[in-house]
Formats: sequence, C-alpha cells, structure tokens
Amino acid sequence: MKDRRAPEAWFRDRTALALIGTRYLPWLAVLNLGWEIVQLPLYTIWHHPSIAYIAYAVLHCTAGDALIGLAALVVALVATRAGTIERWNHAAVVCIVMGVGVSYTAYSEWMNTVLRASWTYSALMPTIRIASVELGLSPLLQWVVVPPLALWLTRRPHRRPEIT
Repeated sequence: MKDRRAPEAWFRDRTALALIGTRYLPWLAVLNLGWEIVQLPLYTIWHHPSIAYIAYAVLHCTAGDALIGLAALVVALVATRAGTIERWNHAAVVCIVMGVGVSYTAYSEWMNTVLRASWTYSALMPTIRIASVELGLSPLLQWVVVPPLALWLTRRPHRRPEIT
C-alpha cells in the first residue's frame, strides 16, 4: 500500500527555514547592499551634502530589498508548492522571484519617481520606456541579477574552515 501523505511543505521543514534565514537572507542583503552602493551615482541623492543621509538611504533601500526578496521567495515557494529543499523546482523558483522583484520594483520606481517624486534619476541612469513611463534600468536589472545569485550562493555547499 502506498503512503498517501502529502510531502512535507517547505514552511514545516526546519532545513528549508534555516537555509532561508541563515543563507539566503544574508546573501541577499549583502548583494543588495553592494548593488545599492554601486548604483548611487545613478540617483540625484549621490549629490546630497549629508553623508549620513546617503548612508541612511542606502541602508533603508537595502532593508527594503531584503524584505522584497524574502516576500518574492515566499510567493515562489507557495506558487510552486515547494516541499523540502530537495524537491524544490529551482528554475521555477528563480523565475518567479525575478518576476515578482521586477514587477514590484517597476511599480515602486513609477510611484516614487512619477507620482510622489520622492527621488529622481541622475543623467547617468539608463532608462527604458514602458508605455508612457520611464523607468531606471539598474533597479530592474537588480532583480534579474541579485536574487538568482543569492539563491545560487545559498545552494552551494557550506564548508567550515579547517583548523590545523
């Protein structure tokens, strides 16, 4: 007789939760912090006289990116009906995380650069036009590059340094 129990869901799997909390989120945060620092000249905030204000903006955006990346991963795991890590459809998870990240970022960039005008792009920002909205290319590419890289680094075997 076959076992008809449903496979364990990812949110009940301690290994999956540990992987997300101790590997994915730290990698995602570090990579997003680097991206935010590198793309600073693409925004007018780069010319703000207060270094503390710029640092706050970078940390604020990095924290937001980490939360968006976590939410995108949860959406991907729910959408793919992910079980234990070994059963994850990694390609589908990556595609959904990128799609959610790009979609949210396009909305956020439009909201903050057009509707609220809370920030602006510098002349250095490459842009793309979608319908009648001009969006920065760098923040959109961030979601095509950073989460897949964070997920790849997360899956790599963790090796503890040998003590000799």
